[in-house]
Amino acid sequence: MASRYHEVYDGWKRDPEKFWAEAAEAIDWYSPWDKVFDAAAGVYGRWFTGATCNTCYNALDRHVAGGRADQIALIHDSAITGTVKKFTYAELKREVVALTSVLKNRGVGKGDRVIIYMPMVAEAAIAMLACARISAVHSVVFGGFASHELATRIDDAKPKLIISASCGLEPGRVVAYKPLLDKAIEMSRHKPDACLILQRDQLRCDLKDHFDIDYADAVARERAAGANVDCVPVLATDPLYIIYTSGTTGQPKGIVRDNGGHMVALKWTMDNEFGVKPGEVFWAASDVGWVVGHSYIVYGPLLHGCTSILFEGKPIGTPDAGTYWRVISEHAVVALFTAPTAFRAIKGQDPKGEFVPKYDLSKFRTLFLAGERADPETIKWAEQKLNVPVIDHWWQTETGSPMTINPAGLGLLPVKYGSPGVPMPGYDIRVLDDAGDEVPRGTLGNVVVKLPLPAGCLPTLWNADARFRQAYLDEFPGFYKTADAGMIDEDGYLYVMARTDDIINVAGHRLSTGAMEEVLAAHPDVAECAVVGIADAMKGQIPLGFVVLNAGVAREGGAIEKEVVALVRERIGPVAAFKTVVTIKRLPKTRSGKILRGTMQKIADKEAWTMPATIDDPAILEEITAALKARGIGV
Repeated sequence: MASRYHEVYDGWKRDPEKFWAEAAEAIDWYSPWDKVFDAAAGVYGRWFTGATCNTCYNALDRHVAGGRADQIALIHDSAITGTVKKFTYAELKREVVALTSVLKNRGVGKGDRVIIYMPMVAEAAIAMLACARISAVHSVVFGGFASHELATRIDDAKPKLIISASCGLEPGRVVAYKPLLDKAIEMSRHKPDACLILQRDQLRCDLKDHFDIDYADAVARERAAGANVDCVPVLATDPLYIIYTSGTTGQPKGIVRDNGGHMVALKWTMDNEFGVKPGEVFWAASDVGWVVGHSYIVYGPLLHGCTSILFEGKPIGTPDAGTYWRVISEHAVVALFTAPTAFRAIKGQDPKGEFVPKYDLSKFRTLFLAGERADPETIKWAEQKLNVPVIDHWWQTETGSPMTINPAGLGLLPVKYGSPGVPMPGYDIRVLDDAGDEVPRGTLGNVVVKLPLPAGCLPTLWNADARFRQAYLDEFPGFYKTADAGMIDEDGYLYVMARTDDIINVAGHRLSTGAMEEVLAAHPDVAECAVVGIADAMKGQIPLGFVVLNAGVAREGGAIEKEVVALVRERIGPVAAFKTVVTIKRLPKTRSGKILRGTMQKIADKEAWTMPATIDDPAILEEITAALKARGIGV
């Protein structure tokens, strides 16, 4: 069919408020808004001011009342344990209500924060919805994060309660969560009132008296008592959740998501961007700890009345490179959303795609890739093996849903390899030079979005309006800074080329090299350090560390490098994929003392580079090249 994209996008541009008011009709409201957009509210304006609503009501209750009570809402498919558990909308609501009652009895109420530190189990989604039901603000922390990272989030969010589990499961190993959680609470200045712990059979844990509560026991008691907790109306502008993203200083940034605009935006994307209908099966193969898990495992599909899959496993090794096709076939998935890394892994294990024909993929219509740059070779491989459209798209934790995509629901546009598509309604994307002037089409520059940001985007950072302005709005007045570099072609397609700051993208996980440098610098033998992101065929990018040792250190460099790697794994977690440290005599710097990380990265990646005009001592770059070559890097 001919695409309706240009007509819809132009309609939004002509009258943004009319566009969002019409989109908001798909959501049930307790009371209407005073203004669709109030430019005088908040940092840059707020959406649907004065309206009241509840996200859990829209995700569950209205579907139960409206004829979907017996439709499957959530499928927990654990490739690691070999189990599948399904919940209808009525059953999911019953579980959520029982947990909500537990929270309420523990004194959790409107505006209180609850940290959810969980593996990929159905209870993670249930916990999010239970918080939303009584308008507590949830903050999901990825279960792979180390105690230090969890502690910083405890101190920032100040949760009344933490919901966790005894363990998480990885291929071939069990990760004990309880010791990590206990250590994080010990490290944090803020102390929660209690922890609710889901005991998993793979590794049970001891519970502390008068502090830890057995999740299953507590929920079963409420269920048996016939507990009923109604949804609490909240303002559309009240926070639904906080999700932390890496900050360039190592201090995490608490992205705030509101209730009203978030629901309107996500509901609109499910049909128009992802081309999925209510009742169909949608699968986002992500983690609930990341924004994709929030938007497209839990909230988006349930708001839309879909069946959503929450998958515990990996694209390979659980048990093989056919696991994704098994899930698609078994559950009649129509659309899969995953990171390009997953497909690089599958392609690496099964280059000829021999697993694909073993499964019935007749219901499968579209593959969506995001989280990092999707290289054309991977896209072409997936197109060829799956024989469906492969749609790259681009967005951020801050936006909550795609900024650019090739919109399946509006009718696909021609695919351009290397481009994550065209801007979606709400996003007036421009490319500016460092002085803030717009550059010609096809020219690389800073990718920005003209304010105001659309419904569903972050209104601010948690308790940090000034930091929000400084991080996103000050550099290019009137625009939101994405901190990505890219260009727009003559047809309006965006090409995102690189990060403009020190956030690197490891297998779809945005991680701060600055935070890693803080860990390296904490080693007693390290005088100076730098971390850069270098290209990796599997993960997109991986960190590479450089250390300069303190004068007089007589220990063997290799031992120190191993200790530094272990330190990063302990403080940030295995998710950082931090494996290589190179000891050098000195770091290349400008005369003003700035470390030339970009040049170091180019040498490691064998990219062309020119001698920086401001370099203090050009000989240092020869030393670095030699040190990297000795380790087989950049040769």
